[in-house]
Amino acid sequence: MAAMSLRLPEDIELRLTQEAEREGASRSDLARRAIVEFLARKERARFMSELVAEAQAGYADPALRKELLALAESGADFGLEDLLDAERSAGTRPEEKWWR
Repeated sequence: MAAMSLRLPEDIELRLTQEAEREGASRSDLARRAIVEFLARKERARFMSELVAEAQAGYADPALRKELLALAESGADFGLEDLLDAERSAGTRPEEKWWR
């Protein structure tokens, strides 16, 4: 595992130390977890930005938009009715869940 040196303002270092003591973990472990979470958030945000850009590009293309709308309309009944039927047969009342 690679080592890294990091300078922190005193107030952040104190908070990190206190949190590590509360959790019974090392400061390095908390820092590693924070970095992993940060990187995962950045990767998700980047993926979503790319997805939105692709969707916007596709929506701007009239031929592709028409094809996608037709596809959505043809499959609109699939899944939802099956899900409702399954919930009804299981004794649940899906109508009550949807507005909560």
